[in-house]
Amino acid sequence: MNTWLTAPKLICVTLISACTLAVSLGSSPVWAGDPFRTNDVRDIPENTEAAFEAIFKQGDYDRALEYLAIAEKSESSEPLAYAMRASLAYTDQDWETLKDYALKTQQVAESLQSQDSLRGNLYLAVGYFLEGAYKYKIDEQPLAALNQLQKVFAFLDEAEKNAPEDPELNLLKGYMELLLAVNLPFSAPEQAIEKFQRNAAPEYLVNRGIAVAYRDLNQHDKALDFVNRALTATPDNPELFYLKAQILLEKGQDENNLSFLQQAVAYFDRSLAKAEQLPSSLVKQIERERRKAQTEVEEID
Repeated sequence: MNTWLTAPKLICVTLISACTLAVSLGSSPVWAGDPFRTNDVRDIPENTEAAFEAIFKQGDYDRALEYLAIAEKSESSEPLAYAMRASLAYTDQDWETLKDYALKTQQVAESLQSQDSLRGNLYLAVGYFLEGAYKYKIDEQPLAALNQLQKVFAFLDEAEKNAPEDPELNLLKGYMELLLAVNLPFSAPEQAIEKFQRNAAPEYLVNRGIAVAYRDLNQHDKALDFVNRALTATPDNPELFYLKAQILLEKGQDENNLSFLQQAVAYFDRSLAKAEQLPSSLVKQIERERRKAQTEVEEID
């Protein structure tokens, strides 16, 4: 299934730290914190953290861009902010902006290495991954993109040498392992899922990733269980409404069940009710899938 939550977007999610503070554009966050670690914590700057929450808890991309504009001026030594900006450029298919912020991510991460080898290497991996996405999309250089991917894994290996049990690192690696386990033959997806659930954090992104994995494995009941867990923590996120709609649609199709198809349409509608928060390309995709679901409802009904 064509989905907003796979490939570069899904991997980029794992490279961006989550936050737990409620965000209001009318009032600035009052402190920065580390959403991953209770020991050896890092300070993640407040506007960078707020931008992440605007995307991945609220599903509000315009708000995120406003926070990132502030972060670029006041939090210029934080590579996560540049990685998010590049990720949003990928979403908008703004390839030159993607390239610029991928390079900025690399530059700032390289400067961070001497202070924090773990996060410096982690975000060097981010920057090279994003640069590889640009080369693949624009220059149509699959071999160059492959070389970039080799650099990604090399920097991840360096990060792992510093802290193999780090939750942020394991979130990234866990998502990548899930993608491979779900899509490659002779893999062991259940083992990858169990490892991911045990080692990664924050929990709501873990649950979201597992829901995607079970959706792609056509294990609909498990997928619904985990997307509902993610919705418990992020109850107003239109992207999660969309993900749940996809799962319900597939379940309804497989079981020829009108009720599940109707529920899918309802969740597509809940997602589209917040269309002003989402990128236009995603809105169009949701609208297409909603029409398909409605057609199937009418055929059965």
